[in-house]
Amino acid sequence: MKTTKTPAGQRTRAVVYVRISQDRTGAHLGVDRQREDCEALANRNGWDVVEVYIDNDLSAYSGKPRPGYRRMLTDLQDGVATVVVAWHNDRLHRSPTELEEYIDVSERHGVSTHTVQAGHLDLSTPSGRMTARIHGAVARHESEHKAERVARARLQKAQAGEWGGGLRPFGWGVPTGETRIKVDRGAGDVEVPVLDMNQAVPEEAAAIEAGHDQLLAGGSLRGWVRWLADKGFTSTQGNPIGETAARDLLLRPRNAGLAIYKGEEIGTGNWEPLVSEAKHRAVVSILGDPTRRTTPGPEPKWFGSLIYKCGLPGCGEGMICSQSGGSRLPSYRCSTRHGGGRRGDKLDEYIQDLIVERLSRPDAADLLLPGPNDADVAALQVESEQIRRRLTDLAAAFGAGQIMLPQFTAGSDVARAQLESVNNRLAAAARIDPLVPLVGAPDVRKAWEDMQLQQRRAVLRELLEVTVRPARPGRMPDGGYFDYETIDVRWKRR
Repeated sequence: MKTTKTPAGQRTRAVVYVRISQDRTGAHLGVDRQREDCEALANRNGWDVVEVYIDNDLSAYSGKPRPGYRRMLTDLQDGVATVVVAWHNDRLHRSPTELEEYIDVSERHGVSTHTVQAGHLDLSTPSGRMTARIHGAVARHESEHKAERVARARLQKAQAGEWGGGLRPFGWGVPTGETRIKVDRGAGDVEVPVLDMNQAVPEEAAAIEAGHDQLLAGGSLRGWVRWLADKGFTSTQGNPIGETAARDLLLRPRNAGLAIYKGEEIGTGNWEPLVSEAKHRAVVSILGDPTRRTTPGPEPKWFGSLIYKCGLPGCGEGMICSQSGGSRLPSYRCSTRHGGGRRGDKLDEYIQDLIVERLSRPDAADLLLPGPNDADVAALQVESEQIRRRLTDLAAAFGAGQIMLPQFTAGSDVARAQLESVNNRLAAAARIDPLVPLVGAPDVRKAWEDMQLQQRRAVLRELLEVTVRPARPGRMPDGGYFDYETIDVRWKRR
């Protein structure tokens, strides 16, 4: 082993490494206690601690990069210190690969390792390295055994439909009236309420249902995100809810009372569902549609953008609304940039007035699409549950050696195909005709104005085909300059 001598009169330089795998409170108490013990050991040996490296709430077993540990190795190679102090050798390594790298660095740069609990880790001799490798193998075994116990416990909870732990999920967590003690580094021990994760929080549950209804009625994810912000909703950690988080919230099977283990539905939970399974399946279908636009970019700000069609002979392209040609007023123009512009506010007002007037008539209900009257949602939900149980039973039989892999694969493929068919029928049963919020409303105009722009655009797509031909020049017969007679409207529903 290469050794580095400390010049006469100069104290040995040491570094301290501390790590804890899980910090439930975020208070760093575990690493702070390790640091105190390590610094006391260094002080007893007359070493100067020149740096402390901390990896808090980070496992050495998981394989994830440990920034503090990597920085320590780099500094050791640069000669920052010749002694490493840790609380125990398993704080340094739980991976044989990492241990071998550490042994190599220690040999080449004359680094000595000392621990509070296990004493001196002598890596300069074959027997010392063997001992370190044995300790590493034992630590690895303990980590793997713990991981198996944790996984088994989580599976049992999921199969029983119980809450698996972690951060409070948005939508659930009603105070039970009981409290527990939580250690807080700054304020000392504090009492926090115990939450019932099976009970829905009414206002959050309503927000989740509103998100489903908005998407099912033609709204957008961005629209729901804005709605959440306007209503003052944040995540359970107090952060704003962005599009990615909002999408994850709507895709959770837990919303429909479905239990999940490792990404697979395994049954029904015992918590209060926020939406029906049919609504959940429908929203999953919408958000998972490969034709749905998912690339980032601004949403249309105008009612008819890319829905109105250019009426020039042989064109038929969608029209976009923008300011151009020195005009201060936004105008619709063909997306291919040919043809004259039509005032955006005038055109949108005219088309929206047509829709509101038609949906205010007594026979507006005749425009609604027929619903899925043949869909027995309750029966479909029972069938879905039976198929998921069959998948679970197949997995258990294969794990117990009762069936072979070809039998398991064939049975699983059939069951998954059946489950997909049931889920598609459930999704279809929950889709909402975009006209539903308007037909029969006491005040159709007010209901229209209360809708998101994307919902109004969905109504436009369903009801009308609008073609905009070039306007005639000059003043029109009504005294104005907007040529209504060159706006061709075809009703899609009679």
